[in-house]
Amino acid sequence: MENLDKVYAEKIAEEYTPKEESKVKKLEKLDNKVKKLPFIVSLIVGIGGALILGTGMSFIMTDIGPKGDLKIILGTILGIIGIIITCINYPLYKLILKKRKEKYASLITKLAQEIIDK
Repeated sequence: MENLDKVYAEKIAEEYTPKEESKVKKLEKLDNKVKKLPFIVSLIVGIGGALILGTGMSFIMTDIGPKGDLKIILGTILGIIGIIITCINYPLYKLILKKRKEKYASLITKLAQEIIDK
């Protein structure tokens, strides 16, 4: 019975002792930190561009929006703006990713080299 109490106490104590994070986990977190922001930005810009393009298409093809020739002109302008935004999306993603890689490159390569040399 005492042995079970001891095992139980050790298990509980293990849960509350701070654990040292492995270098591989740190490297993975840094890699995710580099890639997450460009992904989120490109997702938001892509969705925004698609919504603007869709709004322009809706103006032209349905009865929503202003009446007459203004409807076609406004729909075309919104459609072109949406297309431009979606076309800019990938280069924007690459630019942000490049900047983030430059910012964290030394830290990631140093940590990776420590793991490799180990």
